[in-house]
Amino acid sequence: MSATEVQKLETYLRRATNALLETEKDLASERAAKVEPVAIVSMACRLPGGIDTPEAFWDLLSEGGDAISGFPKRWENLGLYDEDPEAVGKSYAREGGFLTDVEGFDAEFFGISPREAQSMDPQQRLVLETSWEALERAGIRPDTLTESRTGVYLGSMSSDYGKNAGLGDLDGYVSTGNAGSIISGRLSYSLGLQGPALTVDTACSSSLVAMHLGINALRTGECELALVGGVTVMSTPAIFVEFSRLKGMASDGRCKSFSADADGAGWSEGAGVLVLKRLSDARRDGDNVLAVIKGSAVNQDGRSQGLTAPNGPSQQRVVQEALTAARLSPADIDAIEAHGTGTSLGDPIEAGALTEIFGPERDPDRPLYLGSSKSNIGHAQAAAGVAGVIKMVLALQHESLPKTLHAEAPSSHIEWDGSGLELLQDNQPWQRGERIRRAGVSSFGLSGTNAHVILEEAPADSDDETAAETPEASTPVGVLPVVVSGRTENAMREQAGRWADWLQQHDTADLGAVATTAALHRTHFDSRGAVLASTVEEATQALRALATDQPHDNTVTGTATPRGKIVFVYPGQGSQWHGMGTDLYAHNPAFTAAIDACDTALMPHTGWSVRRVLTDPDHPDNPPLDRVDVVQPAL
Repeated sequence: MSATEVQKLETYLRRATNALLETEKDLASERAAKVEPVAIVSMACRLPGGIDTPEAFWDLLSEGGDAISGFPKRWENLGLYDEDPEAVGKSYAREGGFLTDVEGFDAEFFGISPREAQSMDPQQRLVLETSWEALERAGIRPDTLTESRTGVYLGSMSSDYGKNAGLGDLDGYVSTGNAGSIISGRLSYSLGLQGPALTVDTACSSSLVAMHLGINALRTGECELALVGGVTVMSTPAIFVEFSRLKGMASDGRCKSFSADADGAGWSEGAGVLVLKRLSDARRDGDNVLAVIKGSAVNQDGRSQGLTAPNGPSQQRVVQEALTAARLSPADIDAIEAHGTGTSLGDPIEAGALTEIFGPERDPDRPLYLGSSKSNIGHAQAAAGVAGVIKMVLALQHESLPKTLHAEAPSSHIEWDGSGLELLQDNQPWQRGERIRRAGVSSFGLSGTNAHVILEEAPADSDDETAAETPEASTPVGVLPVVVSGRTENAMREQAGRWADWLQQHDTADLGAVATTAALHRTHFDSRGAVLASTVEEATQALRALATDQPHDNTVTGTATPRGKIVFVYPGQGSQWHGMGTDLYAHNPAFTAAIDACDTALMPHTGWSVRRVLTDPDHPDNPPLDRVDVVQPAL
């Protein structure tokens, strides 16, 4: 072989080797993306008992609160209750988990006409509100997402709103107002989002299935940010009447998860939305990471013992598949937020499936803690899964596992001994330590579609929520403005009241962080107010005065009007020591520091002080101020 041929062969081999290395690099990058953890950077919710924030939800959970109550006013004239399970068109339960003020909706805020709002399913309204709140809680102004690749993945079951509408009531808004697809589509439309928008209906597992789809979309690059969650509003009592006929409902409307007293499901409603990002993106953007999603899985019962009957082997498989996706073993999981509907059939099947996975070789000193938030708020149907995720994120943050209610006597249909499971009959400490804390959340649909998500504690270097919302914040110096706004004056004053309430509960908050969040991470509407304060206490008092329209020296209100852009003009020679430069040096710390740095750098070359020229132009040691070599450095 000639030297030329050898050279050509070497060149070919070198190129082939480089191509193989590039291919392997691409494959490795693709494999890494498929398993990259996904960060939960914000949460918002509406749940029974007047719960309208995750903080209020935690208060209920940690205190062992029961959010179940009597029928809502919208049903009060229907004559629903009859203790006889055989009574036609009646419900033998007269309590459940209901949202307050379902009818209340600020349609104008979202640019929706009163006529269209009247035809809108309340589920659409709740999704708009909770999604807006979730974004702002993440420090993201919703208007900045216009034309972004933000995905929307929401779980929802069939709507029963406006079911009694006749043909004469069809006004062009009824179809879009009640279509499941519009629940996600309206949110994308309202915010101008251009990522995928899907509404998922797999019955009770809908929100976890939606979350699974959102996680995968982030990992494959279909979207850069994802809003995921679920919603259920019972506009009519149809499910109460239907399950009374099936005798599948708890007589007192309460889910007694894994309890010896379990006597059926207790129905409720709710909404929850999470903001998700790839963990690497969240860290790049300085987001507060509330928790990390390590893996998820979805499967289907297939042909089993019945269309709507729970299937143990399928539940076992979906949990194992989620563990595999997360690259974890059963021993890595500390707790399970179970589906736990409180039925004498479903709970033992679920516990049995968990025993098969977590029971073998489980350390007796480290049982798998088992609980369900359905015991507190009822079964929120399509929102049940996301409510369970919010609960476990809160449990990770507060380092405590809340107890499960109504479980004084665990179900006798479950073999607890040797199962590796321990029912959360009391609050259990769950502190951060050397071992990473993890939990699973299960959701099993009446449709036969099952879902499981595995959560992990946020990285140890994550900041608390307030600080992370405002990465630019620093220790306040002097008086700071805290700004609030609304589309109307009343809305602005209500916002001021909410800020005052929050500050009153967080009196050790960093006022600089609060002011930065208000100024940079909240949407500014036309009706505006501001308070000036140097302490949290002063800010609280001034905001309270603003909220109640009381006179206060440190408050101001006004209405924004269109105006041109602001231009700062710095005139030429002379301005530096005739007011502008000297005033800035005296009052602006950043300017002062910059001039001092310049003075230090220039003095070895000039032999005179720029700082002295600016602050004391008549000093005898200054050079003549009309010389170019003096004027230019001073400028």
